[in-house]
Amino acid sequence: MKLIAIDPGNTESAYVVLDENYKILEFGKIENNALNWKLHGSYYDDFVIEMIASYGMAVGKEVFDTCVWIGRFWETAKTQNKAYVYRKEEKMNLCGSMRAKDTNIRQALIDRFGVVGTKKMPGIFYGFAKDIWAAMAVGVTYLDKVNGGCE
Repeated sequence: MKLIAIDPGNTESAYVVLDENYKILEFGKIENNALNWKLHGSYYDDFVIEMIASYGMAVGKEVFDTCVWIGRFWETAKTQNKAYVYRKEEKMNLCGSMRAKDTNIRQALIDRFGVVGTKKMPGIFYGFAKDIWAAMAVGVTYLDKVNGGCE
């Protein structure tokens, strides 16, 4: 199984490609048009993307642009196995608390899968940047749900 997990943005999006054993096959942060072409030209067994949720706060144009890209990615993905994951699901799955921040999620992933490492001794997450951590959280939460380990 090959899963692509996306943390969408209004101009660029981060993605992680995982297998069913949570092994990272590929990752990056690229311009949205390039990611859309990647989805168009590749086959993934499963597609998951972080969905925007309303918490009653006013939002700007960037959030609406991100929503448009979520729809474009959804339509382009060549699979019947598509899912949304919400940020609150990631927080609860990985940290057990809605109060979790990005740093808590990053640390939970490191605790579960291994160190980042260095250039000389790269670890599983070597090369990850902020948004790629978020894409990994999307993918792990989805796989945990599929495998019955997440509510």
